[in-house]
Amino acid sequence: MIEVRTITAIEDLREAVRLQKVIWGFEDLELLPVRLFVVANKVGGQTMAAFDGEKMVGFLIAVPGIRTGGECYLHSNMMGVLAEYRNAGVGRQLKFAQREEALSRGFKLIEWTFDPLELKNAFFNVERLGAVVHRYVLNQYGVTTSRLHGGLPTDRCIASWYLDRPAPARTPVIERIDVPNEIATLRLEQPAEARRLQGSISERFLEYLRRGLAVTAFERGETHSSYLFTEWK
Repeated sequence: MIEVRTITAIEDLREAVRLQKVIWGFEDLELLPVRLFVVANKVGGQTMAAFDGEKMVGFLIAVPGIRTGGECYLHSNMMGVLAEYRNAGVGRQLKFAQREEALSRGFKLIEWTFDPLELKNAFFNVERLGAVVHRYVLNQYGVTTSRLHGGLPTDRCIASWYLDRPAPARTPVIERIDVPNEIATLRLEQPAEARRLQGSISERFLEYLRRGLAVTAFERGETHSSYLFTEWK
């Protein structure tokens, strides 16, 4: 039985920092420190973790933000789950606990970034949660020390999760971007080819979003997976 709860004790926050190294392999200078978790909790953000008994197996941290026009929202900085607990619904438990807590305080929007080359994350964000992608940032965090990033620029989709709306209705697909399912292997074994694909994918994302389209669906196939773009209002 996995339990998700808010964490505030320093020893729990330190464990969340340690998990960053285990999950992503970051060097110390790129870890979100304990003091950021403390601040997030004190200023209206969220620090939550999933536990299997006494063992922390996942965590998330979010901070409040203000959009142009004064709308308050939560920016979810980071969520991670230990490898042996992935595909077991732990990430979904964390996100829905985050949603419930945010709604209890009147938040209507949570946003976060994700790597468009991480296809499982894309499916989870768009299809499982119903998030929409209508913004895209090139090299958001610079090139990091994480082995999972493979030395590539950190081009990122921004997922917008509208908590007070139903998931986007299925509307005609106007554009699509296909990503080979073997992209994770290419990133490790053929980094030049992975970089070429990343550049092409990013160019098309930026073009389609400039036209007012958004990713509202994600389709998985045997050889590739697809971001599906539709009209967005």
